[in-house]
Amino acid sequence: MADPRGFLKHTHRETPPRRPVSLRLRDWKEVYEDFSHDVLQDQAARCMDCGIPFCHNGCPLGNLIPEWNDLVYKDRWRDSIERLHATNNFPEFTGRLCPAPCEASCVLGINQDPVTIKQVEVEIIDNAFAEGWVVPLPPDRLTGKSVAVVGSGPAGLAAAQQLTRAGHHVTVFERADRIGGLLRYGIPEFKMEKRHIDRRLEQMEAEGTQFRTGVNVGVDITAAQLRADFDAVVLTGGATDWRDLPIPGRELEGVYQAMEYLPWANRVQNGDPVVGDDGEPPITAKDKKVVIIGGGDTGADCLGTAHRQGAASVHQFEIMPRPPEERAESTPWPTYPLMYRVASAHEEGGERVFSVNTEQFIGNDGRVTALKVHEVEMRDGRFAKLEDSDFELEADLVLLAMGFVGPEKPGLLADLRVELTDRGNVSRNDDFQTSVGGVFVAGDMGRGQSLIVWAIAEGRAAAAGVDRYLMGKTALPAPITPTAAPQR
Repeated sequence: MADPRGFLKHTHRETPPRRPVSLRLRDWKEVYEDFSHDVLQDQAARCMDCGIPFCHNGCPLGNLIPEWNDLVYKDRWRDSIERLHATNNFPEFTGRLCPAPCEASCVLGINQDPVTIKQVEVEIIDNAFAEGWVVPLPPDRLTGKSVAVVGSGPAGLAAAQQLTRAGHHVTVFERADRIGGLLRYGIPEFKMEKRHIDRRLEQMEAEGTQFRTGVNVGVDITAAQLRADFDAVVLTGGATDWRDLPIPGRELEGVYQAMEYLPWANRVQNGDPVVGDDGEPPITAKDKKVVIIGGGDTGADCLGTAHRQGAASVHQFEIMPRPPEERAESTPWPTYPLMYRVASAHEEGGERVFSVNTEQFIGNDGRVTALKVHEVEMRDGRFAKLEDSDFELEADLVLLAMGFVGPEKPGLLADLRVELTDRGNVSRNDDFQTSVGGVFVAGDMGRGQSLIVWAIAEGRAAAAGVDRYLMGKTALPAPITPTAAPQR
């Protein structure tokens, strides 16, 4: 283990400080300042190397957390990246974007703050890139088999890298103009700068993975063509069918889905010619009274984006009540705790409003001008309106950030005729194969909307299933099965 008495010597959890709000709102760079290796090693020393490492169970990838904590503490950085890459293709993504269920199940967290697992992870991979240790790993031999991966989010990229390294010819299809899926156009730059995607794609291309952008599979290439041209297909298109709010006034201009809004800001940062004569993208929060409906991560992404665009005011609505400051009794250790969380965007301004429901969008001349809202409480498992709680709030930009209900059914899925679960996700067996032979599915398209760690874990597991289907056996690791990880 690391330091056997480390958790007694270093009783306080430390994470990198966030840059001052007044400074970070002037740019789109990541919000955290640098973290010294000395402080990080002290934090790694807090790992207890438990007899039963519950952090393993908390992490869908099965990351070898006590091992790389120990290696960081002992200043064995090159060994630590080898152990980290053994289970995770893209720790630079998860270290920035994962909500860290591993930390929620850390044994030290029973009576102290948990180990800063996520920060150790991201420092390991950033240091490895800086030292030049992240290099292409092309296969020793080629199998002559070809695989199409449809979708280039974390599940698709993980499956593609595993299958390429197994020796297959892998082509990743993406309907957008750049590779990355939600990583590229859904995650704001201040949470993860896109250079992290680009340098990983350089590695994958050098290993032999081919990327085709601007191809809408099911339209530009039919399902029949895809199956004829490739020996296997992996569906990783995500759960992109967003949840809507069909109330009066929904048709008004100024009411948008979060994923209609967020990509424009990322395109501006990419240098795309999308700004108008006023210097703003087609959908912007500049000088607007903004209301975000949805209190999750996507809502926080909209919040931080609106701040940087110069919104006049921002309110974030959540229908659920305000969570408690500490772990709720309903989510005991080692489960992921229900508790009040403050993202970097919440520090930057705006007002969070809990236990409210929007019942109507009010407009004038076809544009939204206000929301009609009332407070709610939970009664018998249902939200009930509180009497005399109605109010109106002015707004000229409303962003719906209420999550996703599953994959898009028309087009590719309909043409392939894959079976769906009762929740509308793509059904699969323990090898992640769908009801159609040779067609596999991984990530949110099969699981439903979930975490980035689940996407990468499923991409790795699906790759093992594809390899076994093509070759009769596989040496690729399969961290999970759908039965071990129930679909949502």
